Amino acid sequence: MIDSPRSVRVGEELHLEALVNYLREHAPAIGPIQAIQQFPGGFSNLTYLLKTPDREYVLRRPPVGASVKGGHDMGREFRVLSLLKGHYDRVPSPIVNCETNDVIGAPFYVMERLSGVILRAPMAASLQIAPEQMRRLSETLIDNLLDIHSLDIVKTGLVQLGKPDGYVQRQVEGWIRRYRQAQTDVISAMNVVEEWLVNQYPPVQPPAFLHNDYKYDNVLFRADESSSGPSPAIVGVLDWEMATVGDPLMDLGATLAYWSEASDSDAYRTFNLTWLPGNLTRQDVAHRYAERSGRNLSNIVFYYVFGLYKNAVIAQQIYARWKQGHSRDERFGRILPMIIELADKAVSAIKSGRL
Repeated sequence: MIDSPRSVRVGEELHLEALVNYLREHAPAIGPIQAIQQFPGGFSNLTYLLKTPDREYVLRRPPVGASVKGGHDMGREFRVLSLLKGHYDRVPSPIVNCETNDVIGAPFYVMERLSGVILRAPMAASLQIAPEQMRRLSETLIDNLLDIHSLDIVKTGLVQLGKPDGYVQRQVEGWIRRYRQAQTDVISAMNVVEEWLVNQYPPVQPPAFLHNDYKYDNVLFRADESSSGPSPAIVGVLDWEMATVGDPLMDLGATLAYWSEASDSDAYRTFNLTWLPGNLTRQDVAHRYAERSGRNLSNIVFYYVFGLYKNAVIAQQIYARWKQGHSRDERFGRILPMIIELADKAVSAIKSGRL
């Protein structure tokens, strides 16, 4: 169950000689690279394993054909990890950041590899975790999100990563703009959601540091030595490319948007394995967060709907890159029905007023 890399996908290879020469000059402690593999999970930034005689490292770069701004800014993710070290111990240590395209064709950074168990949705059918254990894992997941939101954004310097004032409105307007730029098909439900969001802005929340893509498959649990399965202890949190400072309920809404339940469709359950017996429900998650944070969650449906909309836009961006021929990953060509389902689910939440 330890997250394992595979062979590098066609079209996503790294220029080994150029990479070795760069690391020899800028990060000589890494040593000679003997092999490169690629982690298969995820639909966004590309993640590779670099093997040396003594250690293993991870390299992150934007997907082929994607803009390096915003969610694909490797320098920004490197900066986030650098600011977190010493204040939050569940992150890998950043080692070197390359901001040019000259080495491997895109900016990238290298960090240490943390080893642990990642609970990915495709594992659900074969996963044998007792409901009581699953409950503890889901509780730990939410409690760790609370830890992230409890970080002192001034003391850590994380406050420099964002502008809390007007954060929610900028996010809504920004993601609507991204959707328009990546749109390939007419999806009427997306228009309904957009109109509702711009007319339902909630009261301002005290700002916090946000992960912005927080879910099981971005978290490493410590392996249980007796079973090789996960123990309810988090070794590391990964994929900080969208981290910022703003309304923490936007972060919670993003998590809820990934949080599938047993009653959800088969397609939607591919997002996460939170539908397995023992996991908290979406309502349980909101209740635990409210109880332990003391924050007012009376407008949680807004944040949930925005999370669904944002996921739909991210999927649309991936689908658009595939249609433009920038990726050969066959998964990307099958995303359109999921975009439609996310939009429909957001409309359903708007009409019912429930998670």
